[in-house]
Amino acid sequence: MNFFDIDKSILDASQKAMELCKSKLSEIEDIQEYNQQKMIKAFQTAGVRESHLVGSTGYGYDDAGREALDRVYAYAFDAEDALVRHNFVSGTHALTVALFGMLRPNDVMLSVTGMPYDTLRSAIGIEGNYPGSLKDFNIEFKMVDLKADGTLDYSNIEKRIVEEKPKMVYIQRSRGYSLRPSLTYIEIKKICDISRKVSPASIIMLDNCYGEFVEKVEPLSVGVDIMAGSFIKNPGGGIAPTGGYIAGKKDLVEMCAYRLTTPGTGKEIGATLNTNRELFMGAYHAPHVTGEALKTAVFASALFEILGYETTPKYNENRGDIIQLIMLGNPENLISFCGGIQSGSAVDSFVQPVPSDMPGYESQVIMAAGAFTLGSSIELSADAPLREPYAVWMQGGLNFHSGKLGVMLAANKILKDKKN
Repeated sequence: MNFFDIDKSILDASQKAMELCKSKLSEIEDIQEYNQQKMIKAFQTAGVRESHLVGSTGYGYDDAGREALDRVYAYAFDAEDALVRHNFVSGTHALTVALFGMLRPNDVMLSVTGMPYDTLRSAIGIEGNYPGSLKDFNIEFKMVDLKADGTLDYSNIEKRIVEEKPKMVYIQRSRGYSLRPSLTYIEIKKICDISRKVSPASIIMLDNCYGEFVEKVEPLSVGVDIMAGSFIKNPGGGIAPTGGYIAGKKDLVEMCAYRLTTPGTGKEIGATLNTNRELFMGAYHAPHVTGEALKTAVFASALFEILGYETTPKYNENRGDIIQLIMLGNPENLISFCGGIQSGSAVDSFVQPVPSDMPGYESQVIMAAGAFTLGSSIELSADAPLREPYAVWMQGGLNFHSGKLGVMLAANKILKDKKN
């Protein structure tokens, strides 16, 4: 069966890749089962009923569905409380609301994982000159550099926390557009232990984008105070059409809620309109879908390693997020890869991705995402800035079979374009 005219060499390499990653795929299925059972328990503990699936209008007072959804995610994330809303427009928005909710003039925000993701830099005031950034409010951003190999410099992290006594210790779990490894709960716990020891009053905040349900252990259970993420990534399960969450300690979540709405109203208002059903369904499917995306990433790593490319993580390594980085070496391979991913989509498969300027990014960016939800990166997608080392960041896959096909088509497109 070869509906897509994939070259025999790619098909043969794919069979070898499946053999290589068999044991890792089995490990992922164990994580899927654990987190899926936990999510069902979350629904039952929150008392979810059919009437919760109906949205509210106006001010949204006493929206029982909204409150139950908060309880579902709080349980799933091991949080005291959660702020789950369809009107978080992106992960960056959820993170920004959290930062402005908790930080005050003259506070110090210390990033211990190097430079934050591109789109957050303008909100902090590191790049651009946008009114309303943290910098505008005299909130000082400081940073601990990574080691030369991209790993965390724990001794320097401890030294800087001692020196700065920051209001916030900020952790970015995913690699962003960098080559450093993403963080598992083990690395996150080590940062938390250091911070608690030398500056117990500092708030430990985590950008958890792409990391939800990747492991059995959630960051809030190993020392993180508060975290945030997007519903068009892992926790929306490929069904949530928009939205995001902030979860963690109850008092901190309340501060963030006052920033999202108004001081005094916080979580108590906010119409859910007709989004409740999709958000509940997204939560229900999220652990399984995240596992399917992980399987797709593992397969991609194995296949492209067989084909002679450098990949990170390796197919047999533990993962802190769903992102797979593949070093493609030149812009031609990068553009071909994204074209191949796009050609495996159910939506907009005929579109040819091209590099272009994007708001919030310093370099031209190429993105492949034939998705049911615009910009959804839990669906199979790939993106990269058009700059050295011409690496592609691939993520997603609503089910492993379609994800595997997209990866094979990406390899096939590179091969075909080289021949032409």
